[in-house]
Amino acid sequence: MSLPAGFLDELRGRLSLAQVVGRKVVWDRRKSNPGKGDMWAPCPFHQEKSASFHVDDRKGYYYCFGCHAKGDAISFVRETENVGFTEAIEILAREAGMQVPARDPQSQQRADRRTQLSDVMEQVVQFYRLQLKTQSGEGARAYLQKRGLSPAAWDRWDLGYAPRAGLFHHLRDKGVALDLMVDSGMVVVPDDGREPFDRFRDRIIFPIRDARGRAISLGGRAMDPAAPAKYLNGPETPLFDKGRNLFNMGPAREAAGKGKPLIVAEGYMDVIALSEAGFGAAVAPLGTAVTADQLALMWRITDEPLIALDGDTAGMRAAMRVVDLALPLLVAGKGLRFALLPEGQDPDDLIKARGAPAMQAVIDAAMPMVRLMWQRETEGKVIDSPERRAALDKQLRALIMTITDASIRKHYGDEVNRLRQSLYGPVAEAKPGKLQWRPGKKATAPSGPTAAARASMLAGSSDQERLRVAVILATLLSCPEILPEFELELERMACHDPDHRDLRAAILRNAHQPDLRAAIEDSLGHMPLERLFAERHVAISPAVRRAGDAEVARLCLAEELAKLNARRGHAREIEEALEDWEDLPGETVTYRLGEAAKALDRAGRGDDDDKAVYDISPNGARLKREERDAFDALLAQIGRGKGQP
Repeated sequence: MSLPAGFLDELRGRLSLAQVVGRKVVWDRRKSNPGKGDMWAPCPFHQEKSASFHVDDRKGYYYCFGCHAKGDAISFVRETENVGFTEAIEILAREAGMQVPARDPQSQQRADRRTQLSDVMEQVVQFYRLQLKTQSGEGARAYLQKRGLSPAAWDRWDLGYAPRAGLFHHLRDKGVALDLMVDSGMVVVPDDGREPFDRFRDRIIFPIRDARGRAISLGGRAMDPAAPAKYLNGPETPLFDKGRNLFNMGPAREAAGKGKPLIVAEGYMDVIALSEAGFGAAVAPLGTAVTADQLALMWRITDEPLIALDGDTAGMRAAMRVVDLALPLLVAGKGLRFALLPEGQDPDDLIKARGAPAMQAVIDAAMPMVRLMWQRETEGKVIDSPERRAALDKQLRALIMTITDASIRKHYGDEVNRLRQSLYGPVAEAKPGKLQWRPGKKATAPSGPTAAARASMLAGSSDQERLRVAVILATLLSCPEILPEFELELERMACHDPDHRDLRAAILRNAHQPDLRAAIEDSLGHMPLERLFAERHVAISPAVRRAGDAEVARLCLAEELAKLNARRGHAREIEEALEDWEDLPGETVTYRLGEAAKALDRAGRGDDDDKAVYDISPNGARLKREERDAFDALLAQIGRGKGQP
C-alpha cells in the first residue's frame, strides 16, 4: 500500500504504544514506570510468567528479552491481530481518529521531496549559524550576551543570524533548486519578477525541529525595533505544520522522561532560559495559541503539563483560552496545571531577576485548572445578589457540562460547589428558641410556652416543618431536573434535622452530577436516603409517587416551600411579638399575630380552596361539593362491582 509522505509518522505520533499494547497484556506494576513511559509485562508472543516484555512508550518501540520479538505499534497489531500491513494501518488510524488516505501512486515522489526539503533546511541552519560568528552578526552576538546566553548556549541551540541578504545566493551556489528553496519557506519569489530574496533578514535565528530532531522550519527575532513583526515563523510547508509541533519537543520529551516537569512557555527565549536554568522539559507553541493537537503531544510526554505563560494581560488571556480548549478533552489522569508568574514578567525575566529558585517556587505553587476557571469567572466581580449568583452558576454549569468524561465532570462539580460555598458563606440557620438581637433592646428568651400553648398547633410547628423539609428533599431527589430552578431556595432553607442537613448539603454539592442519587449514596451512604423515603408522608407525596414528572414535582415543591416559609415566618412573628410585648400596645401585638395567622392559613390552603363550593352535611360539617360528588361516584362504582342494582 502506497501512503502519502508523513502519514505513518503522524500516525505513530498520535498513538501511545503503551495504550495499544495495554489491550493485550497486564502490566507488571512493580517493574513499570508509567511516568517515564517504561512499561513491563509478560510477553504476549510466548508463554512466560516473568515480565520480560518491555515497551518504551516515548520512543514507540517494544522488545522481548525472552523471544526477542520487537517492533512498533504497526508490527504489534499485525502480529497480535493476525492481519496484514494495510489492515493494521486501518485499525490504528481508526483509534487515532485519522482517515486512511486513498492509494497514492505519487507517494514515493512526495517522500523523496520531503527528504530533499529536510536536507535544504539543514543547510539553512548551518549557514545562519556561521553568520552569527561573522562581523555581520556582531549586533546579534551582543544581544544574546545581553540576554545572558553564552557562546556555548548558542551552539547547544544552533542559534544563528540572518543578514539582510545572502541565503539565496548561498543555496544557489550549492546547486539547490529554486523550487526547493521556495517550498522550504526560506526564500520568497516576488510577483513582479525581481530576484528572489531571503524570508528572514536581520533576525536572530532559532531552528525549529520535530520530535526526531530534524530541522523543519525557523523562527526569527527582529534586531530592528521598528520591524513590523518582532518574531517571525516560517510559513506552512510540507515539513512544517505549526499547530502540530512544539519548539524543543525532542529534548523536552527526553528530560520529562527523567522526571523533569513539562513546562509550556510562550516563546523561544523563555524555553531557552528555562532549559539553561535546569528546567530541561520546556516547550512552546509556534506563534499560535495552543491547539488540540499540541495538547495531545504534551499529554503524550506527561500526564500533567504545566502552563507557565507571561504574567501580563495577554498571557492570562492565553491561559484562559487553554482552559476552554482543554475542558472537553480531559480524561482520567490527564490534566493541566497553571503557574501564574508575577505581573509583567515571563520565565526569562523571572530567572534573570531572582534565579532558578524563584521559578521553582512558582512551579511549586501551580494551581489546578479548576481553580483558574473559577478565578476567571469570579475575579473582579461583585456577586452580592441572587441574580448575579444565578448568572455565575449558569456560566459555571455550562463550562462543566463541556467536560465529556463523566467522572471528571463529577469531581469538577464537587470542587466548584465547595468554592461556591466558600464564596457565598454558609447559610445561616435559625436556632429553635433563640431570639434575634434588636438594636437598643436586651434579648431575653421567653420562659417557655404554657401548658395550653404546648397543646396547640403552634407548639408542634417544628414537627410540621420537619415533615415539609423531608418532602422538599425527596421531591428534588425524585426529579433532579428541576433542581436548578430551586437551587437558591434550597441554599436558604434551614434544616434542623442532622439527616436533612447532610442531604441538603449533598444535593447542592452534587447538583451537576448526571445521577444525583448515586452521587449522594457515594458520599453519604444509603441509610440517609432510605430513612428519608421510608417516612410515610414522603412515600405518599404526589411528586414521589410520580417520580420523574417534572410538572407535578414543580407544583409540589413550590407549594411545600410556600407553606414552610409561611410557617417559619409565623414562628418568627410570634417570637418578635413576645419580645415586644412590654413595649407595644396589646392591640398592636394582637393585630400582628392575627395577620401572621391569616398568612399561615392562606399558605396552608390550596390555590382553588377560596373558589370551591361547599355543602353542609347532616352533622354540620362543610364538605367540598366536588369532593362529595367524587365520593358518591366511587361508592356507586363499588356497589356495581358487588352486583347491587
